[in-house]
Amino acid sequence: QVQLVESGGGLVQAGGSLRLSCVASVSIFSFSAMGWYRQAPGKQRELVATFTSGGTTNYADSVKGRFTISRDNAKNTVYLQMNSLKPEDTAVYYCNAKDWVVSVNYWGQGTQVTVSS
Repeated sequence: QVQLVESGGGLVQAGGSLRLSCVASVSIFSFSAMGWYRQAPGKQRELVATFTSGGTTNYADSVKGRFTISRDNAKNTVYLQMNSLKPEDTAVYYCNAKDWVVSVNYWGQGTQVTVSS
């Protein structure tokens, strides 16, 4: 059973920074892609940042230049460094892993990020 466990969320003032972590219960090499999504109250879940096993990285336009996704293969961990945070970044952030071979999508439980103005 694959598990993704997020941490690092919290309350921060606008302009501040947070780093989210997602630890996988299996090697992250197992996945075709991994990344972060977020869902604000009353809105649909949206992509924040992802990378594929082939090395392609993708960011939402709203976070380009402010957020950076990275990984530590040895720790089976994916990070999301969030700088220059804005109130509109407030959301529950979810870690996601995809296995395209078997068409499975895995989700973490989510971590709340709240940015005050």
